[in-house]
Amino acid sequence: MNNEIQASITQLSEQLENYNYQYYVLDEPSVPDAEYDRVFQQLLKLEEVSPGHPLANSPTQKVGGLALSKFEQVTHQKPMLSLDNVFEAQALKDFMKRAQDKSSTANIAFCIEPKLDGLAASIIYENGLLIQAATRGDGQTGENVTENVKTIKNLPLKLRGENIPPLLEVRGEVFMLKAGFDKLNKKLSDAGEKPFVNPRNAAAGSLRQLDSKVAASRPLGFYCYAVGVFEGELANSQFERIEQLKGWGLPVSEEVKQVTGEQACLDYYQAIGEKRPDLAYEIDGVVYKVDNIALQETLGFVARAPRWATAFKFPAEEAVTIIENVEFQVGRTGAITPVAKLKPVFVGGVTVSNATLHNKDEIKRLGILIGDEVVVRRAGDVIPQVARVLLDKRDLQKTQPIVFPDVCPVCESRVERIEGEATIRCTGGLYCGAQRKEAIKHFASRKALDIDGLGNKLVELLVEHNLIASPAQLFDLTTEQLSSLPRMGAVSAKKLINSLQISKKTTLARFLYSLGIREVGEATANNLANHYQTIEAVKVASVENLQAVSDVGEIVAKHIYYFFRQEHNIEVVNQLLEAGIHWPEIKKVAESELSLTGQIFVITGSFNVMSRSDIKTALQDLGAKVAGSVSKKTTTVIAGEAAGSKLTKAQELGIEIMDEETLLNLLNKI
Repeated sequence: MNNEIQASITQLSEQLENYNYQYYVLDEPSVPDAEYDRVFQQLLKLEEVSPGHPLANSPTQKVGGLALSKFEQVTHQKPMLSLDNVFEAQALKDFMKRAQDKSSTANIAFCIEPKLDGLAASIIYENGLLIQAATRGDGQTGENVTENVKTIKNLPLKLRGENIPPLLEVRGEVFMLKAGFDKLNKKLSDAGEKPFVNPRNAAAGSLRQLDSKVAASRPLGFYCYAVGVFEGELANSQFERIEQLKGWGLPVSEEVKQVTGEQACLDYYQAIGEKRPDLAYEIDGVVYKVDNIALQETLGFVARAPRWATAFKFPAEEAVTIIENVEFQVGRTGAITPVAKLKPVFVGGVTVSNATLHNKDEIKRLGILIGDEVVVRRAGDVIPQVARVLLDKRDLQKTQPIVFPDVCPVCESRVERIEGEATIRCTGGLYCGAQRKEAIKHFASRKALDIDGLGNKLVELLVEHNLIASPAQLFDLTTEQLSSLPRMGAVSAKKLINSLQISKKTTLARFLYSLGIREVGEATANNLANHYQTIEAVKVASVENLQAVSDVGEIVAKHIYYFFRQEHNIEVVNQLLEAGIHWPEIKKVAESELSLTGQIFVITGSFNVMSRSDIKTALQDLGAKVAGSVSKKTTTVIAGEAAGSKLTKAQELGIEIMDEETLLNLLNKI
């Protein structure tokens, strides 16, 4: 009997998956709603009496499961980067020319698509089954929203077709259809609840519901637009990859096109702009991606965005209002930004009362005075900006100039403007209250001092209760002080004190990274540590001397130089060292020994003795660069068990392959 029930469950599940695919993906429903409901109820009843059901990929999970108490954090295996934006045709042409200059092909192709106005998400399929979904978050870490994503009607819980990769991460946009948004807002209004401002906010709010049954009740949709990590073979074309995803039953926008040439790209922008009001979903521009994957890898990335893709935004919505005052806000890196306090005005779907003025140069360019009538522009989630001043409406009796502060408005430290920069900055560094919370959070983060148990909320509590004013004061905390905090018992307090003691043993690279020096990430910190060997040498290095370090240009050199010229910063660094933070002496590599400086490694697969992060750190400590993808520039691929497409590509390119044993022998020799 159990076998018969199991067979029926399998048959009904496949039947419903086909109905879902035909209705939501192909838009060609094959049965009436009543028939779908009948089959659904039949499956539901069988699952109720069958042990071990429902399965995670059952169509019945589309209605939502148990409510969560909170979302878990998910670290993306491959960062989810944002896109650079362009706002005029010439900027798009410049982007295309830069890409063309790197190609040997006369006229490169682009994969172009509408820029969906929703929430980016990563969805992982293992052996064809949906096992995890996460929000983009900060690009490195997002929230686990698997249960909510499972409820999205047009997204399959199980892939269909042939040659499905054993591991496939698809990336795309969660959005809400315009019609569904209108119905949802009417329902909320009728119930006396606050309606959503726009479909994007509605999608984001729905996806982040702790109760997946609420998410299931919302009219969410999903379109794929990219592939993240994967195992197996995929096409070497962005457009063809989208077609592969479509063939496996994944939903993609029908507006995705493959075109060649500048004019075709501009024609698409014009055409989709005219079609925009009639689309079932909101868009705010067009995304252009170099179609050839190999050329994408050649172009690479800059900061947090790829060089091979850009978004051409539609003209922003605008409105007229008055600048009533200007305040100065201090950011986590010390940047002091003038913010216009506006007479509230409704623009771009929200009521706007603040707008960034960026810096002194921008204010001078626009010729802004307090009291001016101005045009405010807003597009999507872009911070509102002052586009222009209505000079013909200026009343000199009611206006006054904007005066920048000479000292930080938070800590009263001196402000400075580094040559070549438009922004003025507080020199308080680790001392400034405005920068304090973020500085300490960064100091304690996993890639810095990695202080177990010191999360963001606890840092905020410690600062708000005036228990710490700098990272150095963390090491003066007592169990009694910690135990006095809300939801912090004696056991947790002792664990944190122990974690603080453990964190004192670190590396010079981690310590440099932990200080939060502008634009000094992991790789730069490693290069500084390998080059100078001691913190004292870094402290006294000149701008010219710093530029001798790999990957350190003039701007980064100035950031490092000025950081170590601020009395408050030196004071905190010295306090940290006095608190007992230390690291083993960096082993110098003799000229006769093997050096990895200048070599580029790629790590793939799983390992038995060392973790991937440990391998990465060991290689970087010896001067090597560690990349995320294989290219002609790759020196060596470290391949562990179950290495996938990266290993295959390395073999095709004739790149050196190294297993774990060989790697360990290499590291032991150095």
